[in-house]
Amino acid sequence: MLSGSDTGIGHALAKHLDSLGFVVFAGVLNKDGPGAEELRRSCSQRLSVLQLDITNTSQVKEAYLTVSGKVQNAGLWGVVNNAGILGFPADGELLPMSTYRHCMEVNFFGAVEVSKTFLPLLRKSQGRLVNMSSMAGGIPLPRYAAYGASKAALSMFSGVMRQELSKWGIKVMAIHPSGFRTGIEGTAEQWDKQEKELMENLPADTRQAYGEEYLLGLRNYLLHLPSHCAPDLSPVLGSVLHALLARRPQGLYTPGKGAYVPLCIFCCFPLWFYDFF
Repeated sequence: MLSGSDTGIGHALAKHLDSLGFVVFAGVLNKDGPGAEELRRSCSQRLSVLQLDITNTSQVKEAYLTVSGKVQNAGLWGVVNNAGILGFPADGELLPMSTYRHCMEVNFFGAVEVSKTFLPLLRKSQGRLVNMSSMAGGIPLPRYAAYGASKAALSMFSGVMRQELSKWGIKVMAIHPSGFRTGIEGTAEQWDKQEKELMENLPADTRQAYGEEYLLGLRNYLLHLPSHCAPDLSPVLGSVLHALLARRPQGLYTPGKGAYVPLCIFCCFPLWFYDFF
């Protein structure tokens, strides 16, 4: 069972797992949207599309009942918490509190609720819980205070659950991809709305401290973000597959070119050196 299958990594993963013969329960934010329709059209009859807004408790419970009814006593082998949002990338001081709350609601609380709800099915099969965090959840990256904090919370949750659930044979893994082109960046309309909210909530002295040129440059940074991201998602799909199938999966995966380098610098060098880097 995986969440966030409408677009990006979740969409590609649902197709990939289906092509390998898995029975896939693909949770989507909109069961009537183009992503869901594409999954129904291109995948086998083994794949089930589930309406799953992970911030909606009733939808999470409904998805659990549907999956439970289909797997019955066999249990569920894997849950992949993939659904997530980026928010508007900007300095932490500039971001409105609504961005922090929304990131935590989706990237952390939603994933925790899905995990807790589906754990009885994983316990039956001694299965796998895979949480899609981010490189920004392991190391501090400028302009990702809200997103990074929510992903860091998810990574810590993964680590604690890995320890606590081992007594039942359940294995828990966190994935920390580097920059991939996933569609999480959102649409121009979403950017406009978030940028408008950001600008309207800025105190005059904060606006003056940063300067209009810098503030206008935030949109330019966001527009160029996809060009710095890898279009090939296969390293991430390979990591998730290894997490699901390997006899001894890694607790942490860092797919993507050079994803481990900043993490090594952050862990092994003085903080001033990492900040300079």
